[in-house]
Amino acid sequence: MTLDSEQILTTLDNLNIKYTLLEHVECMTMDELKVYEEELNAPHCKNLFLQDRQGVEFFLLLLVGNKKFRTAEVSKQINRARLSFGNGECLYEFLHEKQGAINPLGLIFDINHKVNLLIDKDLNSLDEICFHPNDGKYSLKMKYGDFINVFLSHLNIEPTYITVSSYL
Repeated sequence: MTLDSEQILTTLDNLNIKYTLLEHVECMTMDELKVYEEELNAPHCKNLFLQDRQGVEFFLLLLVGNKKFRTAEVSKQINRARLSFGNGECLYEFLHEKQGAINPLGLIFDINHKVNLLIDKDLNSLDEICFHPNDGKYSLKMKYGDFINVFLSHLNIEPTYITVSSYL
């Protein structure tokens, strides 16, 4: 486990957030995670690191795993120029993450609040959710309400809720 992952777990412990941690082979895609979702009895959400056309605004989009990101749909809802996938250097700089292990728990490292959090409204119907704790070899299950009401509140992050309508 990486030092960043350990820092995330320490933060959750300090916030008294209960979680289940599962070690597994490294997963880089949603399809690879399906077997672990069954084992944990909770879904992983899809996490996308995005940027605006100019590369000055950055977004972390959380959406239901079987939904498809359509840039025009999301861009319109947040009134920004067409969004594209963010570059790996900024992803690592802001969230200490790499492609394939993107997750909102890495927001603890974004001390300057450079990343805007976007959440698909359909996630609000979940009781529990899974994330990688900055390491694709682990899945962490926690209550969705703890993520929103305790973790994000601790970081002073107010997410923007959007509707993503496209399914795979």
